[in-house]
Amino acid sequence: MPELLTPRLRLRAWRDADLTPLAALDADPEVMRWIGDGQPRTTEQTAASLVNIRAGWAERGWGVFAVEVRESGELAGWTGLAIPRFLPEIMPAVEIGWRLARAHWGRGYATEAAREALRFGFEDAGLDRVVSVCHTENHASARVMAKLGMREERRTAVPATGVPVVVRAITREEYAAAAGD
Repeated sequence: MPELLTPRLRLRAWRDADLTPLAALDADPEVMRWIGDGQPRTTEQTAASLVNIRAGWAERGWGVFAVEVRESGELAGWTGLAIPRFLPEIMPAVEIGWRLARAHWGRGYATEAAREALRFGFEDAGLDRVVSVCHTENHASARVMAKLGMREERRTAVPATGVPVVVRAITREEYAAAAGD
């Protein structure tokens, strides 16, 4: 798994020590209100997610990065690429997502990290198209998606929960044109 650097962040492989801060992030109701059914996760659920994240990297050569603040070494959260199986109507697809602890909100970290993960997806992993899905009321994530150059593709609902979502997308060509290539 590669390590990627931005001016303020390190996107890196997951460490066993990341479970505790990640579990705290996943247990925060405010962080989780726009995720899945909006319920906080248990430490066991977070641990299972980490197992799946590591397996995804091993299987595909891309996935979800731990996001660390370079100055402090603190785990801020995650960003990266995953398969959005929760929304079958858009499959096959690769989704970019992010989740940060509240202490790291409002600093531009989500955009900074996701921009680098998107670059990795197109330039290193060779993806042709990337989507992002957010709850229709999650305006903060919608702003990040817009900053990444993603265009709205559709509005729908997640079958398992009925949660209304917006799907945004960007192709490799759109990404390259925006990057000035």
